[in-house]
Amino acid sequence: MGKFGFSFSLNRLLGITQAKQKFARSTGIPTTKGGMERKIGTSILKLFFK
Repeated sequence: MGKFGFSFSLNRLLGITQAKQKFARSTGIPTTKGGMERKIGTSILKLFFK
């Protein structure tokens, strides 16, 4: 069954998404799993090749 062109997110309604985005932008620490993996991966590569 489709969603008929709209979706609902409790996190967005409560402002959690915006708070996580503000935190990530201000501190430079990503809040998503993929973002953390990328940041850790680049720092490890910098250790070995810099």
